[in-house]
Amino acid sequence: MTYCVALKLNAGLVFLSDSRTNAGLDQISTFRKVMLYEQPGERFMVLQSAGNLAISQSIRELLESFQLHDAATDEMLTIWNVRSMFDAARVLGAAVRHVYDREAAALQRAGVDFNVSMIFGGQIQGERMRLFQVYSAGNFIEATSETPYFQIGESKYGKPVLDRVITSETPLDEAAKCALVSMDSTLKSNLSVGLPLDLIVYENNRFATDKIVCLDADNPYLRMLHDSWGERLRNVFDSIEDPAWDGGQTATPIRLHSPRAHPLVKVGAPAPAQFQSTAGAGNEPPAALRQPVVPAQAGLSMASEYQRWQSAEEQARLQKQATLPKR
Repeated sequence: MTYCVALKLNAGLVFLSDSRTNAGLDQISTFRKVMLYEQPGERFMVLQSAGNLAISQSIRELLESFQLHDAATDEMLTIWNVRSMFDAARVLGAAVRHVYDREAAALQRAGVDFNVSMIFGGQIQGERMRLFQVYSAGNFIEATSETPYFQIGESKYGKPVLDRVITSETPLDEAAKCALVSMDSTLKSNLSVGLPLDLIVYENNRFATDKIVCLDADNPYLRMLHDSWGERLRNVFDSIEDPAWDGGQTATPIRLHSPRAHPLVKVGAPAPAQFQSTAGAGNEPPAALRQPVVPAQAGLSMASEYQRWQSAEEQARLQKQATLPKR
């Protein structure tokens, strides 16, 4: 398994990948899952991959020289001569399909799925930065200002912090920090993701970067971030008030009547006499779904009484809340 994340911001691009692969509990290895293609001053591209390692390595190796015939211009397109990142993504998609045509049948006979997903982003002279997620069929989607990041692999653990922090306006250094927090959360919760990490930060319109770093367990910044994030999460958690079941001195009671959400009804043990006859019992709903039978008129009376009781209780609560000191 793996975890890769890429962010597309107004200020630039951030790419972060782990390096753990496994083919079973006793076959855990380290392989880099990111490739950087750069022609300084002219084009900058990064490819991240997840899924079957043999498939992704074949695609990465092929991409460096793969040619796609463009019927519209009768040109042979490569990632080194295309004039847009969209066409570069087309070349990558064609490379994925080429590997599929070459290997999918043999993989299927061996009972192995053609499983690969990729993130591909960068900038070519004359156009804006672009970021794509490429699927195993070779098709792809593009990041937008509403969704400025992509994840592949074990994405669920690191997603919440990205959703809360990242926007297109986020500064690059802050985005890199957020990506590392996202990775740290994933490392904490999933053993199939592991160190070292590859981090690449690209500044808009530079067409090259020197902000490339590999972070292992001894990296001081990564250790500081891990310790600080865990400690401050605990401090924030401790600062949140515990639920006050008896009301007490609180402005945020947990038990509050809602016309749309009623509490669960307890199911009591049946009377002993009910065990003597089981005829037709199979047609009855489970006990937890059954409600006591109440005559219609009695039901209306009970409902009115319940409503009066709730109104009185709510009025008392509001009066008590009004007397509480303001904080």
